[in-house]
Amino acid sequence: MRYGYWMPVFGGWLRNVDDENMRADWDYVKTLAQRSEELGYDLSLIAELNLNDIKGEEAPSLDAWSTAAALAAVTRKLELMVAVRPTFHNPALLAKQAANIDLISGGRLSLNVVSSWWQDEATKYGVQFEQHDDRYARTAEWLDVVTNLWKQDHFSYSGKYYQVADNVLQPKPAKSPFLYAGGESEAAKNLIAAQCDGYVMHGDDPQAIGRRIQDLSQRREKLGLPRMKFGVAAYSIVRNTESEVKKELAHITDVKNSAAGYKNYQQWLAGTQLENQVSLADYSVSNRGLRSGLTGTPQQVADRIGEFEAVGVDLFLLQCSPQLEEMERFSEAVIQVLV
Repeated sequence: MRYGYWMPVFGGWLRNVDDENMRADWDYVKTLAQRSEELGYDLSLIAELNLNDIKGEEAPSLDAWSTAAALAAVTRKLELMVAVRPTFHNPALLAKQAANIDLISGGRLSLNVVSSWWQDEATKYGVQFEQHDDRYARTAEWLDVVTNLWKQDHFSYSGKYYQVADNVLQPKPAKSPFLYAGGESEAAKNLIAAQCDGYVMHGDDPQAIGRRIQDLSQRREKLGLPRMKFGVAAYSIVRNTESEVKKELAHITDVKNSAAGYKNYQQWLAGTQLENQVSLADYSVSNRGLRSGLTGTPQQVADRIGEFEAVGVDLFLLQCSPQLEEMERFSEAVIQVLV
């Protein structure tokens, strides 16, 4: 099992807790990244949103790509999984930018390809926003351009959304970055099975995750492609007693419907095709993380991790609050015990 975490570029993960003591600034994310390498974490996912989805649109959020470039220079072994949304990036220019960051990091860059969902954000930043399946059609072309530019020069492409002519991209990345993506619609799963290396999922119980792994694995087999890597989002709470866990759960799920982070709740649901309905309690923690059930005593959490391993999960993408203190607790109580 590999252990990753979401870099808190939004200043936290809880929509009903205003101040989580984790600032959305460079000093905090630098400290967190460097400390996480010492604690045994394998990678960090750096989300890309120009507006703050968690704390409200007026709150600060860090730019994913400049943050990734800076972190590449001050870390030694952490994989940097940077989210990228094709609607916000010309593929040839992004391929160039990603190649440079990969070289700075010594081959530690990977991409989490996200086909967007937030219409208001696109409008505010002057970016075209398309219907769900059209966004995935665009992503398919975008990936064709990016991956080919990493491998060959004098590449030309003429599609519905993108055209490049006799492109030269030098220097190439140290290696073609690993491609992750997530999604629960048919359009998403077909695209991911055909063009990506890893499938990352919102939080859910091991049985539901196992069904999704089986589904994507079958799609890969039909295409004659090798096994994917599978990751799951999870919000972690590790305490010595169950009563302490319940107290923390009650604190973070005390939903305030007026909180700034809930403003885009209905728009998120409208722009996303999910297999199951999401409750406001689910939404109080980002990415349905509580559904994964990594909450409990150290032994209970270790047992739960074992259930996920049994169905084929390779990677956890953890969120917690406050991030640094809780990541240290999780490392001591779980990672270092299970290694």
